[in-house]
Amino acid sequence: MPSGFEIPMPVVQVLLWVLAAAGLAGTIIGFQKKQPDFTFNLLITLLFAGAAATARLWNPDPTFKIQFYGIILMSGAIAGGWLATYEARRRGYNPEIVWDLLIYLIVGGVVGARLWHVFTPPPSSIAQGFTTAFYLTHPLDMINIRAGGLGIPGAVMGGAVALYFYCRANRLSFAEWTDIGAPSVALGQAIGRWGNFFNQELYGAPTNLPWKLYIDSQHRLSGFENVSYYHPLFAYESILNLANMFFLMWVARQYRDWLKRGDVFLMYLIVYPVIRFSLDFLRLDASEVAGVNANQTLMAVVAVCSTAALIWRHRPAAEALGAVPSTPAPARTPTAPRAAITKKKAAPRKASAARRKGKA
Repeated sequence: MPSGFEIPMPVVQVLLWVLAAAGLAGTIIGFQKKQPDFTFNLLITLLFAGAAATARLWNPDPTFKIQFYGIILMSGAIAGGWLATYEARRRGYNPEIVWDLLIYLIVGGVVGARLWHVFTPPPSSIAQGFTTAFYLTHPLDMINIRAGGLGIPGAVMGGAVALYFYCRANRLSFAEWTDIGAPSVALGQAIGRWGNFFNQELYGAPTNLPWKLYIDSQHRLSGFENVSYYHPLFAYESILNLANMFFLMWVARQYRDWLKRGDVFLMYLIVYPVIRFSLDFLRLDASEVAGVNANQTLMAVVAVCSTAALIWRHRPAAEALGAVPSTPAPARTPTAPRAAITKKKAAPRKASAARRKGKA
């Protein structure tokens, strides 16, 4: 099964220069409008320009392989962004915020996902010599995500950190935007998991069930060279993540008056860890730290802590005191940019000043 396709390197360089030019234009516009994120646009511009200028160094081959895995991951990110625009609009926010935020989430998610893999490599990577010590002493291999190695727990953590700083810079409610993004994360995961199908990875234990998955011999794990059929673990997780998306959207609408800001995200942090913890029992290549399944341990801790937090936020005393503000009704949330609101408030003052001058 092909895992991707190849395109000529000159085409790649042209595309990178086009992206760099678009980034430069965005940087100039952001600087003129004094937008707080223009420095990030400048960083992205320099990144694309540097990649274009040094293309022959990091890829001396005449062609560049585009992996289906990467295309599917980006498709999941875009689909998640599309869903988030509807959720943002429903809550009274300008949906354009989502597309402005998405690039930050992607960068934060990729960095976090790679770091999770670096510090919790699976046994198959360790067998090939890709240990944590190797990555720390070979920084170029550490950032070479094309060689594989991304962990969803790290992606969620990295995306959350990026979202926090974006909300802080733009004076948005971090808790509410985690609620907006939670169903989108589940959708992105549901789509992104199918990238594992093309890479023939993330399959489960051997099985003879009717929906068994055939794995080519070169992709089989050590000790299973003579076993051909396995559980399609990635498909199980994809289906359950899709169900999680619908569940979170239903809860956000059905219990809108009861929910507090951040509750939908807490529910995501309960449901997904339960899914991942359960499916890891079928996983053959689980990451271990000191002999302990790293993913299962983290998922158990997150699920328990999130459940405790959700119960604590809705304990009778908290409900009576109103310790945590409830999610506002969509119609009451302003959609206009802050600058526009400021101008509207300033207008009456100018009019009153003009009247005073007329009287004088």
